[in-house]
This record gives sequence, C-alpha cells and structure tokens, in this order.
Amino acid sequence: MTSGRLRGWGRGDGRVCAVMLELEAITMRFGGLTAVDGCGFSVEAGSITGLIGPNGAGKTTLFNVIAGALRPTAGAVRFLGEAITRLSPDARYRRGLVRTFQIPHEFHRLSARENLMLAASGQSGESLAANWLRWGAVRAEEAGLRGRADAVLDSLNLGHVADLPAGGLSGGQKKLLEIGRTMMSDARLVLLDEPAAGVNRTLLRDIEATIRRLNREHGYTFLLIEHDMGMIERLCGHVVCMAEGRLLIEGGFAAVRNDPRVLEAYLGERVPVGVDA
Repeated sequence: MTSGRLRGWGRGDGRVCAVMLELEAITMRFGGLTAVDGCGFSVEAGSITGLIGPNGAGKTTLFNVIAGALRPTAGAVRFLGEAITRLSPDARYRRGLVRTFQIPHEFHRLSARENLMLAASGQSGESLAANWLRWGAVRAEEAGLRGRADAVLDSLNLGHVADLPAGGLSGGQKKLLEIGRTMMSDARLVLLDEPAAGVNRTLLRDIEATIRRLNREHGYTFLLIEHDMGMIERLCGHVVCMAEGRLLIEGGFAAVRNDPRVLEAYLGERVPVGVDA
C-alpha cells in the first residue's frame, strides 16, 4: 500500500492529476434499451464519492463501463487523464482501477490469505519461465506477499480467519476480504458496489472505518454505489444521483437528498437517513 495522504496522482507525463476519473457523455444501449443515456461526471483524486439512484437507474451498468466489462455505445472514460475507453479490465486493473462486487467473487476453496495473495499484480510467478529459471526469487516474492496479506488481514480484523476457506466466511467478512484484495493490488481508484448489502451493523462499522482509513491515511479514491443513505451521508463528501440512465443531480449529500427531482425519482417519497432506498 502507498502511505501518506495524496493530493493528486501522477500521470505518465509526470504532471499531477487532481481529477481521478472523468466520464464524458457515456451512453450504453442494449438493442433498443438505453441503460445509460449521456451520463457524465468526474471523481476527484482523494475523494469518496457516492453514486445513488433508484433500482434501474443504470448505476451498475455505468460501473461495468468504468471497469471495462462493457464498452460504451458512445462517450469516453478517462483515468488520470488517459483515455481508457477501449482498454481491457486487466489493463485498467494494472493502472490501479479496481472494483468490488455486490456479491463477493472470492475463490471459495482457497484460504482468505491465498485470496489476497492472488490479488497482487505483476507477480514473477505468473511467468512459467520465471518459475523454472528464477525459482528462488519467486519463492522470496511469495513469502513477501504472504507477509503483506497477513498484515492486510490483521488491519481488517480478519487475522483469525487467514487459514480458513474464503467460501466459509460470513457475508460481511467477504466484503472486507474484497476490500483487502484492493489493498493488495495497490489500487488508486476503488469502485465499491453496495458494500453495505447483506452486512450486519457490527461489520458495517468495520467496513466504513476501513474505507475512511484507506482514504485519509493512504489516499485511496472511492466511488461507491450504495442504497444505505446513512452510509452515504457518513462517508461521502460528494454525491451523484442517477435516474433512468441519466445524471439527475450532483453535489453535497443534503442538497442532493432534498432536491425535488431526487425525491420524485425515489417514488415521490423522502428517503430517511439510515433506511435502504
């Protein structure tokens, strides 16, 4: 992990970028269905930005476009000033753009520690030649990754499950493990897909504390989809609301939450703090 709070991230040309992510008029169509319609906004480096909206607003589709799982019908995605619209998910991952999922995608039979070790990119052991010709170096690297994984697990209060199969962890522990994998990958921007979904209140506090710590102490930038408005209010300095595939409004939590267009989008009802929308 990178230590110290970061004001901006370096680009390939050595300049500092204050904007981590830029979405320019993203449109995503599936046949005759327009899931995202000309949506554009930016995410500042070092921020925690919330992406909210009623079911069917296009939030997850937009996440898939950002992560590279979908190529948009129109529009552009820029990461640290670089156009990445046509890059593969792997290429984006190597640049530090990492996502988690609403339903965690752990390797069930591998231990929690092994799940984290696999998340580190650029491992020498990924090369068959290195395993034959540089066996000692590969083993030393593996030992270092094991130590890093244990340190990450301890920081997430998961040290006691390090050797257990990840498939046997609770829903909340799996969410923490997903965040741990982003820590192992040296992520710059983390896309969190409903981190509060299916998590009990005790583990939810741990997840919130981890997000806040990674942001404040290590400079991680977060963009999160979440229906728990209490979590959005506590964590996010900036909120973006989508409805029917379009950007509806963005700004501070209170201004967004009380905007008449947002209330109308949520079936005409005020969204109570701490209650899922």
